[in-house]
Amino acid sequence: MNAVAESIHTLADLDAWTFPGTALALIGRPVAHSLSPVIHNAALAELAKSQPRFADWRYFKFDIAPAELPRALLLFQQNRFHGLNLTVPHKSLVVEHLAGSDAFVRAAGAANTLTRTGSGWRGTNTDGYGLASALQEDFGTELVGAHIILLGAGGAARGAAVECLRARCASLWIGNRTALRLAAFINEIAPLAGSTELRSFDLGQPPAGLPADATVINATSLGLGSADPSPIDLRTLPRPRAVYDMVYRPPRTALLRQAAELGLAHANGLSMLIHQGARSLGLWTGATVPVPAMQAAAHAALNPV
Repeated sequence: MNAVAESIHTLADLDAWTFPGTALALIGRPVAHSLSPVIHNAALAELAKSQPRFADWRYFKFDIAPAELPRALLLFQQNRFHGLNLTVPHKSLVVEHLAGSDAFVRAAGAANTLTRTGSGWRGTNTDGYGLASALQEDFGTELVGAHIILLGAGGAARGAAVECLRARCASLWIGNRTALRLAAFINEIAPLAGSTELRSFDLGQPPAGLPADATVINATSLGLGSADPSPIDLRTLPRPRAVYDMVYRPPRTALLRQAAELGLAHANGLSMLIHQGARSLGLWTGATVPVPAMQAAAHAALNPV
């Protein structure tokens, strides 16, 4: 099962798909680094011990280019995949192709979880839940009343921003290097802000007004490459309370290395991956998901004997 799960499939594989069981999948580009098949298949194997109906469920990963997304969604539907997860760069791109979505997706303009229905794919976003659970687990941080500095304006950042605003954080500062994209993003989520201070800034020139004791969250893809620079120089910020990087592989990005050098509390995105994945799997199966099995599988994959 592990060999199957770790294979990277493509659009061509969907044209000749023959797997007879209940299939789930991650789609994105890149996907080679992803542990999603490892943690989902571990949970499914654990569920199957007491619930045999899950014995033929498997989770796969697919490398799909943005231009291939519409065709891929059609083929996943035709091949009766039960559910899909989406990662970079598809979380925002997929929204226009959905047959339905929940309020979180409509607010964020991004989905990371799809469920097949008779009329097409229904979108959900479990990233916000995963982030909130991760910050609580790793730092004991609640979003309510917190100061947040969010890096990025893509699909991952959208889910994080909506969760922060819905939780009524004290302030949310969003940094990005593309001004037009950032301005559009801020405009879309502004109706959710309520009493929360919502501000934007250029990642290359952090302003003087950023809050002290904030939690810094990296939602950019910088860090997926081992030679990637940090999305921001932490020394240009008032001293943060903690630094969270959604990237988990490699486990120590340039951002987290600098956080360690500065003596800041820091963590990578493995906890978020597990919690958002557990929420997705719960939606698809209707079962109580064995999170410890997912955690054990992830740590074993990252720290092989």
